[in-house]
Amino acid sequence: MKIAAVVLSSALLCGCGCVGFAATNAASVSQVPAPAISTAPAQNGAVIVSIATSLKGGTIYYSVDGSVPGTSSQIYHAPFLVVSNITVKAIVVSASNRASSFAGKRIELNIPSGTLVWSDEFNNPTGTNAQPNPQVWTYDTGNSAFGNNELENYCAWGSNAASCSTASPNSYVGTDGSLHIVAQRTASGTYTSARLKTQGLFSFQYGRFEMRARVPEAQGLWPAGWLMGNNIDTVDWPACGEQDVLERVNAARTPDWNEGSIHGIGFTGNRGLGTVFNFPSGHTAADWHTYGMIWSKGKVAYYVDDPTHPYVTYTTSNMKSLSGAVWPFDAGQSNYILLNLAIGGDWPGAPNASTPFPAEMLVDYVRVYTN
Repeated sequence: MKIAAVVLSSALLCGCGCVGFAATNAASVSQVPAPAISTAPAQNGAVIVSIATSLKGGTIYYSVDGSVPGTSSQIYHAPFLVVSNITVKAIVVSASNRASSFAGKRIELNIPSGTLVWSDEFNNPTGTNAQPNPQVWTYDTGNSAFGNNELENYCAWGSNAASCSTASPNSYVGTDGSLHIVAQRTASGTYTSARLKTQGLFSFQYGRFEMRARVPEAQGLWPAGWLMGNNIDTVDWPACGEQDVLERVNAARTPDWNEGSIHGIGFTGNRGLGTVFNFPSGHTAADWHTYGMIWSKGKVAYYVDDPTHPYVTYTTSNMKSLSGAVWPFDAGQSNYILLNLAIGGDWPGAPNASTPFPAEMLVDYVRVYTN
């Protein structure tokens, strides 16, 4: 892709707010409006950055290190969490390959390590089951088998599409203050469930991610809490990277277990990097547990219940023994969150007569802390 030549002037900073930039060759970009960069408060001083364009079909490219963005920079896909000092710069490129002048914003934050900076606590004071926050959660829907030969039809909140029913939702925030993800077998013998995600609405890179959850354990059930790269729509999976924080299948074992995995180019399937955590004697995944990931540059560590004692740590050095493997987690893209309860598929196999329906995965909260 070629962009019409634009000579950019030096930046004029105006404190920690707007940074103004002007293009000296205004004629070449006069019909391409510069993007708008805005911030909204998250928690405890952190902010969520959004970049928008009024140009229909325009592509936003951005940087967070103060460098001038171009078409080799990251493509903007979703609002992202900021917890440190950065300078965001962005341009818009039109379908005819003309570029806007660029906008910028300096963000100066000094947030201590271990600070809670974003969360969904699934509070619900309404007295009745409620929709998961639509400003945070959207849905994957349908019965496309999702690459794993899964059996469920995923239903969004408020959907009456085939096999889905607003009278019996597959996801809701209960009056107990938990997110409920419900696997059901309908009267027609089909399976329904829900797969919630923050794609396009919220994302983050680095920090400690944690969710407190209780999962169902039975043949054919596959609960999961995980993250995917925002750039999945442009580079596809597995290049976008995948981080599996909570994942297990089928009935409880002795000892019971959870698996923490990472996936990218060159480490999927039988070449994937996954480690099983065994619960202490007397505990199962059907109990409430906290499942966490500590993500920093070049490193992804997983823990259950105790963040000071990860049960596995993956680093870029793990790539050395895997021919063609590419570490995707420092590529500049933020990741979005997924919570789902799959039914059947290549890993667990199909449900059987012992599998109870409905079956529920409960999530008490989802949180992000600073490293």
